[in-house]
Amino acid sequence: MDEQYEPEAVEHEAQDFWRAEHTFRALEDPEKEKFYCLSMFPYPSGRLHMGHVRNYTIGDVISRYQRMQDRNVMQPMGWDAFGLPAENAAIKHNVPPARWTYENIDYMRAQLKRLGFGYDWARELPTCRPEYYRWEQWFFTRLFRKGLVYKKKATVNWDPVDQTVLANEQVIDGRGWRSGALVERREIPQWFLKITDYAEQLLGDLDTLQDWPAQVLTMQRNWIGKSEGVEIGFPYDDGVLKVFTTRADTLMGATYVAVAAEHPLAARAAQDEPRVAAFIEACRKGGVAEAELVTQDKKGVPTKLTVEHPLTGERLPVWVANYVLMAYGEGAVMAVPAHDERDWEFARRHGLPLKAVIARSPEGDIPPFEEESSRREAPAEEILAPDIFNGAYIEPGILINSGRYDGLTSAQAVDAIATDLAAKGLGEKRTQFRLRDWGVSRQRYWGCPIPIINCPKCGAVPVPDEQLPVVLPEDVAFEGVKSPLKTDPAFYRTECPGRRAQGG
Repeated sequence: MDEQYEPEAVEHEAQDFWRAEHTFRALEDPEKEKFYCLSMFPYPSGRLHMGHVRNYTIGDVISRYQRMQDRNVMQPMGWDAFGLPAENAAIKHNVPPARWTYENIDYMRAQLKRLGFGYDWARELPTCRPEYYRWEQWFFTRLFRKGLVYKKKATVNWDPVDQTVLANEQVIDGRGWRSGALVERREIPQWFLKITDYAEQLLGDLDTLQDWPAQVLTMQRNWIGKSEGVEIGFPYDDGVLKVFTTRADTLMGATYVAVAAEHPLAARAAQDEPRVAAFIEACRKGGVAEAELVTQDKKGVPTKLTVEHPLTGERLPVWVANYVLMAYGEGAVMAVPAHDERDWEFARRHGLPLKAVIARSPEGDIPPFEEESSRREAPAEEILAPDIFNGAYIEPGILINSGRYDGLTSAQAVDAIATDLAAKGLGEKRTQFRLRDWGVSRQRYWGCPIPIINCPKCGAVPVPDEQLPVVLPEDVAFEGVKSPLKTDPAFYRTECPGRRAQGG
């Protein structure tokens, strides 16, 4: 046995043998137990880096171990080949994205083979090929027919340089992860998958997962974010402003309402108030990630609009605030500065009133909101009013300064206030989830075509199965960052199957 390892000789000889014998080809063998090992497909960016080597080495070790256990192993490889970087490269190098992508695949495939990974290359799969994405389109049309796909306008992170939508994770310190441009908020039509229909099931099924780390399960529960609360209506001259709150017990302490820059009331105020219009425009500079709200300065402007408190009839001023996002809840909040940290910070900054309506109990801790408790009969002088000028008091407690609700615990007050609001047609209990529907239409051009025909007579019509795939033209020329599909009538002009069936 040689004392030194000679990779040039050993690796070539071993790999030549594997290729000649099709060592890693996955074939049907009913006598062996099957094992399927799939590592995440790499994006064909041009060259492998050490992160790729680490990731695919782990998968290959697992596959080789299972093969040594005499299992019938299938380990395929493919390429996550669609994506914006190919478009940017096409513009920079004046080549079609398809050519750039396929050339990179050839180079990276050679690198993976030199590393000696045990892939079944007969099953190689680039996701930009029509024979693959036809099944993405097939699946999309099935979801559409079941009402699980829909299109609506949504406020998104917009990169003005790359001219595309960014996920929250692609916005770093307010800038696009690739271009470095300041991200803007824009409202544009987007396709969504209705994953919120399954929020309760997703949450419940976490309890069935065995041996999962507790911190991972907690993270998932927080991501789904189930909240029990009350939807409250604040009437104004020709409508009702709706807000959702988990703290209906603090309703009597509301001193103003705040709406997102994209809210219809903000747009209404902006028509007559230049200061509001300027603030809305400033709010467009910045992402829509919830994480940004935690650290950014709480800014806002007052409007001339007011809404009516649903229980007292008091007129509350309407503010447009940057800490309220249209994508969460109703795009509006009832502001109770004495009992909410963000509202407190905003109110102190803008000189808005604070009204304490929850006090500490002289008997100690108050039970959680979901538990029933008897009415507290402590004398008013014994109730410990919080020091709201040094910070918001956010814990449950005993109601004060709340009229007929004084002396109730927070849990009792939520029930009583929800009942009174329902009687007036201005509120009801409901459940809300932090989880949002999944926006899927983020590419400019180099992505799977969405198989929907936009017919002026029939509306959105799914492409029939026999006409799939809707093939993305690959030999295109770019003019800046605009999608070449917009100037390709052969792609966007088609016949609606519904009108054809009707003879229209």
